[in-house]
Amino acid sequence: MSVFGPVVKIHPVVLASICDSYERRNEGASRVIGTLLGTIDKHSIEVTNCFSVPHNESEDEVAVDMEFAKNMYELHKRVSPTEVIIGWYATGFDITEHSVLIHEYYSREASNPIHLTVDSALQSGKMNIRAYVSAQMGVPGKTVGVMFTPLTVKYVYYDTERIGVDLLQRTRVTPSRTKGLTSDLSQVAGSAARVQDMLTTVLAYIEDVLSGKVTADNSVGRFLMDLVNKVPTISAEDFENMLNSNINDLLMVTYLSNLTQAQIALNEKLVLL
Repeated sequence: MSVFGPVVKIHPVVLASICDSYERRNEGASRVIGTLLGTIDKHSIEVTNCFSVPHNESEDEVAVDMEFAKNMYELHKRVSPTEVIIGWYATGFDITEHSVLIHEYYSREASNPIHLTVDSALQSGKMNIRAYVSAQMGVPGKTVGVMFTPLTVKYVYYDTERIGVDLLQRTRVTPSRTKGLTSDLSQVAGSAARVQDMLTTVLAYIEDVLSGKVTADNSVGRFLMDLVNKVPTISAEDFENMLNSNINDLLMVTYLSNLTQAQIALNEKLVLL
């Protein structure tokens, strides 16, 4: 972890796409590379998307399909105009000599691009994920080299991505490593149970602080104060009515979706008769 430069925030869909590209790589290829897309602000770089780029690599040279990369980026811009090229990724544990050449190309496409390495082969025993930014070094007017400086990496996700992450987490405890999607009501019940567990943990911490068993943490206190302030002032009866109304709406949507599926299936069978 480095204190220099911006913080790199990576979304789960990016890591899944990189691993998928590595599993689908051409026979004989040792690694895959690709373009990173996302947004940049003053203190962080958020990686929200990516796509692989075909390339051939040997001990002496490397060839990258630049035209393919440009066409793919143009297509992505039509779908997500806010996403720009922020760097590139490569599977593997180390930075190679060819990485410098590829980084030079992306330096023409983006200002100070980042380089992300993903140890998809688990060479270090786990999937190490590192981000770097390059800086020139050497004597002015003489031979200039490139130095890759590590950046701080954090993992973030949207609410929609959280559903997929939670589902992948549940596959770890199943012998077949597979898990089916749960129904809407099951997800609501699971979310309510998680909220109840978190509230129990918070209450236990507060009781330990009040009894003197645990030293109070000011940062935790500020988080709890923000949490309390975000809770709307509402009576228990109004809250129950609102919850029941939302549950009824959910049940109605579930019923209509099941009815629509049944109608479509029935229509397909009638057409085949």
